[in-house]
Amino acid sequence: MSQDSTTVDLPLHSSTPDAWAIEVLREPLALLNDHAHLEKKAATNALELLHRWPEPSPPENWVQVMTAVARDEIDHLAIVTKLLARRGGELTKNHGNPYAKALRELVRRGKGTEELMDRLMVAALIEARSCERFEVLSRNCGDDEVLAKLYAELWASEHGHFRVFINFARDLLPDDVVDERWEEMLKEEAAILQRQPPGPRIHSWPSNDGSGSE
Repeated sequence: MSQDSTTVDLPLHSSTPDAWAIEVLREPLALLNDHAHLEKKAATNALELLHRWPEPSPPENWVQVMTAVARDEIDHLAIVTKLLARRGGELTKNHGNPYAKALRELVRRGKGTEELMDRLMVAALIEARSCERFEVLSRNCGDDEVLAKLYAELWASEHGHFRVFINFARDLLPDDVVDERWEEMLKEEAAILQRQPPGPRIHSWPSNDGSGSE
């Protein structure tokens, strides 16, 4: 797939083929349900990060930015669940996300500043990949103008959140340390994504691999 101009500045090590969007959009209600759970988890994650900055003190805007991200994600949750309900769907009580779970396993728990950096990088990766996926979805919705508009509008927000998380990660340790770890995480993310089973999820992989890898 040729990359759209809106995604060229994302550092991802693989790109999503249009075949993925065509496949998942065959089950739009299941996709919206998965999307809603993604937004709910993103809001929770932003709030969980609030108390994790190491002493002596976080950046001046740490609390304001994390709460703003959480509010954005809650707003997105409301929008997606409303659309889901309007179309006859229902938000499930339980919903797994093997992609996010695999990324969280990369976090070096109990390592203080390194743990926080990893958590911020995982959040940045999820936001960046979601951003890329929304752009691909927005171009493949066919006559469904409502879905196309939703995904196009969410692209900008996810892109902003990606920048927030990676910029905070860069405040924690020297540039060379951050850059090396970020490159490791980007490579792992691409591999994790392409191991995901197919299905109507934001972070699945198509059943017939269109191979957008670099």
